[in-house]
Amino acid sequence: MKKLFSSLPIIPQQGLGMVRIIFGALMVYHGKEVFDPQLMKEYASWDSISGANGLLLVYLGKGSEFVAGLLLLLGIFTRVGSLMTIGTMSYITFFVGGGRFWYEDQHPFMFALFGLLFLFTGPGAFNLDEVVFKKRR
Repeated sequence: MKKLFSSLPIIPQQGLGMVRIIFGALMVYHGKEVFDPQLMKEYASWDSISGANGLLLVYLGKGSEFVAGLLLLLGIFTRVGSLMTIGTMSYITFFVGGGRFWYEDQHPFMFALFGLLFLFTGPGAFNLDEVVFKKRR
């Protein structure tokens, strides 16, 4: 009971790792739409995206979500995946959604904030960054 009301962290690296894995899986889920050409054309027809490069922007955005999600899910190149997430989700929040993150477009904004979290903290436990970069330390 004492730990519950304490300000000391409880298994912080493992908790951070579990949140990163769930977050990465959600990003992969949202990014897998890149494999649905009809849905991608529908997104490209939105007023905020439509134009000469609309379809390219949609594919770049969804592809970025998918790749960033895989990187975060596996915990490899975590900060690169975080930067991809921050960039993509900030673009969606402020350009596609018009910056209305306080009531309409909270979802992409929260994804950008989670990207910031992993940029600053690293992957936590259960990651491949440790395996890949262990020899370089």
